[in-house]
Amino acid sequence: MKNPFDLAGQVAIITGSSRGIGRSAAEIMASLGARVVISSRKADACEEVAAAIRQSGGEAIVIPCNISRKEEVQGLVKGTLKQWGRIDTLVCNAAVNPYYGPLAGLSDEAFDKIMGSNVKSNIWLCNLAIPSMAEHGGGSVVIVSSIGGIRGTGILGAYGISKAADFALARNLAVEWGPKNVRINCVAPGLVKTDFARALWEDSANLQPRLETTPLRRIGEPDEIGGIVAFLASKAASFMTGSVIVADGGVTIA
Repeated sequence: MKNPFDLAGQVAIITGSSRGIGRSAAEIMASLGARVVISSRKADACEEVAAAIRQSGGEAIVIPCNISRKEEVQGLVKGTLKQWGRIDTLVCNAAVNPYYGPLAGLSDEAFDKIMGSNVKSNIWLCNLAIPSMAEHGGGSVVIVSSIGGIRGTGILGAYGISKAADFALARNLAVEWGPKNVRINCVAPGLVKTDFARALWEDSANLQPRLETTPLRRIGEPDEIGGIVAFLASKAASFMTGSVIVADGGVTIA
């Protein structure tokens, strides 16, 4: 039987892949045979990741992209198709969170930035990339969301709203594109040791209560989410669509 986790022959775009969960997903997918597109705002940071993947025997190219700018999102998809002629997996990982605090203090500008980068950009990416997947017989979209879309919080409400919207986006796209064999799923991580979440896990006053109420008594590592992304892109997940996989050490059930 062929290894159902093998990604040989796939072309995968991973946004926000210069560090953290995105980088981990790109490295794991490349190790499983996928040709990966490393993308974030800073080209030099992307080049470092791509060079490491190539040094390990994988295939990687760099296409910088600020996901809040539609023309750059269009360039990311167009550049991938020009280089490799197809897209099999799209990983919508890049996100922002410029505001910590109650919703009563949220400015319109901050909310628009959060929703634009975390939701609207994913719609752009999917609408541009999925038709190519359908033309080649199918594909997979993985949206890296958050348990912030499941739980209430006093300081991350706007971010949580955007992540809950990603769940709805995945479900609706799954219905629309299922007949063309394109699958759309979400991963909802808990607190993971990334630069993005540094303000949360470096704060001992915040971290200690979190550890005490998390069944596994620890926070996550990027590779523990990157591996789930790779799974969802593989044939092992071929009957999964519109789903949300929670990976949080058990915190939402405790």
